[in-house]
Amino acid sequence: MKRYILLLLLSCTVFLSVNAYEKRDLLQHNADLQKVRNSLIFNQKWVAYPKYSDREGWDKLTGASKADMIRRGEAVLNYPWKAMKATDYLEYDRTGSRKAMEDPARENINAISSLVMAELAEGKGRFIDQIVNGVHFYCEMTAWSPSAHLRNAQSANSALPSYKENIIDLTSGDMGAFFAWTYYFLKPELDKVHPLVADRLRDNLQRRILDPYIHNSNFWWQAFNATPATMVNNWNPWCNSSVLTCFLLLENAPDKLAAAVYRSMISTDKFINYYHADGACEEGPSYWGHAPGKLYDYLQLLSTATGGKISLFDQPLIRNMGEYIARSYVGNGWVVNFADASARGGGDIGLVYRFGRAVGSREMQQYASALYQQTGKKEYYNDGRDLFRTLENMTSHSELLATPAAFPNAPFTWYPETEFCYLRNSNGFFLAAKGGYNAESHNHNDMGSFILYVNKTPLIIDAGVGAYTRKTFSNERYTIWTMQSDYHNLPLINGVSQSPGAEFRSRNVHFDPRKLTFSLDIAGAYPRQAALKSWHRTYRLQQRGGLIITDRFSLTKALSPNRLNFLTASQPDTCRSGQILLERDSVKIKITFNPSQLKPVVETIQLTDKNLINVWGNQITAYPLLPAKRL
Repeated sequence: MKRYILLLLLSCTVFLSVNAYEKRDLLQHNADLQKVRNSLIFNQKWVAYPKYSDREGWDKLTGASKADMIRRGEAVLNYPWKAMKATDYLEYDRTGSRKAMEDPARENINAISSLVMAELAEGKGRFIDQIVNGVHFYCEMTAWSPSAHLRNAQSANSALPSYKENIIDLTSGDMGAFFAWTYYFLKPELDKVHPLVADRLRDNLQRRILDPYIHNSNFWWQAFNATPATMVNNWNPWCNSSVLTCFLLLENAPDKLAAAVYRSMISTDKFINYYHADGACEEGPSYWGHAPGKLYDYLQLLSTATGGKISLFDQPLIRNMGEYIARSYVGNGWVVNFADASARGGGDIGLVYRFGRAVGSREMQQYASALYQQTGKKEYYNDGRDLFRTLENMTSHSELLATPAAFPNAPFTWYPETEFCYLRNSNGFFLAAKGGYNAESHNHNDMGSFILYVNKTPLIIDAGVGAYTRKTFSNERYTIWTMQSDYHNLPLINGVSQSPGAEFRSRNVHFDPRKLTFSLDIAGAYPRQAALKSWHRTYRLQQRGGLIITDRFSLTKALSPNRLNFLTASQPDTCRSGQILLERDSVKIKITFNPSQLKPVVETIQLTDKNLINVWGNQITAYPLLPAKRL
């Protein structure tokens, strides 16, 4: 049994001293089809927002945001709608790039959403003709989905839209919900231009969203045939919330509406069943708004449309899902970014507040207020194509402003099923470490890895993920360096890295809150070629000191020198024997180790991906610790 020990301490120059499927079926236990039929409020009488003609109501709702909404609409009054050429879609098949199709599509979506909100805010008809142009443009499109999603969802197996089928994905679902709200609010105004406009839009929504959802059961995200081994990620609540919006706003036949709503409940239960009871989002904070956040949207719509008779907001699991986003906040805009999450974020302010209000979490509400005050996002209300969230942000704005602000500061947070561990000490250290397995949603091979902040400054990091391409969600995923264990804070053992797959998982995980210690055996994340019996890693955060990392390991064979990998946001100073100094934004730590066992090697990584550059700058640094002599 060999052992490595590293000690991470504040330097004296620092300026400040696993898949857990559980067949809960919460929605179906809450209501059967008959209860759904008896509880629904029909003919859109559940909608509490003012009618388009209620100018006083809209003035009150938009408040100080009215002028900004109108200004955004005026900026696109003469917007030239951008057609996506066939070759733009095919670029995904040809090179793997999504930009050629998605960039103009994003501009179109931003334009139509700005126009609709401007017209709702002003109410003078100034934006109607351009909205008509936008509706006509979208009705002419073969598909509302991006090339990357078409490629995997269409039976044609191509990124080029097929006229033979309609698929429901994240984008087409979002556009369906957006246009359902547009139809609800503006149909009389569209009819004044020409009755065919609203009539055609309604027909498109029927063909593109309502009919496919009812008649198809093979959209993978519906998960109707999910088993305990099936991954059900953010697509499920995201798409279901969009579909539910469409049915509630468009379908007025009571039996048909009840059947559609109940069908969506069966599907959404699959996501709730998949989710860990501890509430942690295995996809990371960047996906919280699309996973638990979209579940909240779904549940809020369902509760509102049934007069509160069908609701899960009293369930501890739902509260746990919400509070994860507050607990994962480090400070100064930094978050715990495991998986495909960015290290920058914090959650949508209005969404966090409303979720917290619904589940009775003062922590979430105060966190949302603190985010609002810290970031100064006075225009946070605007949620683009998500018209429901925009309307809800405005509705709850005054309550948010009246809420006391406070960031979470718990000494530890432990997620026993997901195996995430967050620890804080009085020296300003924030440690996040993880167990789990290497087949989580948006997985990186990072089982056993950690990140370290000192005084809300990132020093030992997880790089995150670059711009999505075809490779990102293909069998080539783990050829991308950001997905590999060698570019997380993990060992290379006998020249072998961690492997992807559900079988590569943690062992003997233990958390001790009194000692602020998290430990696990990471040997299960490595394939047989690593010739590894065990590799016990322990993180111990000292209450008034630093972080001690201990690796105790046993090999069946010594085939190649082991390497301890670390990734930092700064350039390390390795001039002193047995020490590495890290500094960023006037914060420094000293890493100490036994120089007779280990020696550092510095590798500068030049960043070329815009997403990564926006977080870390032009470069980050890897500094593997190699054996000073063969062990």
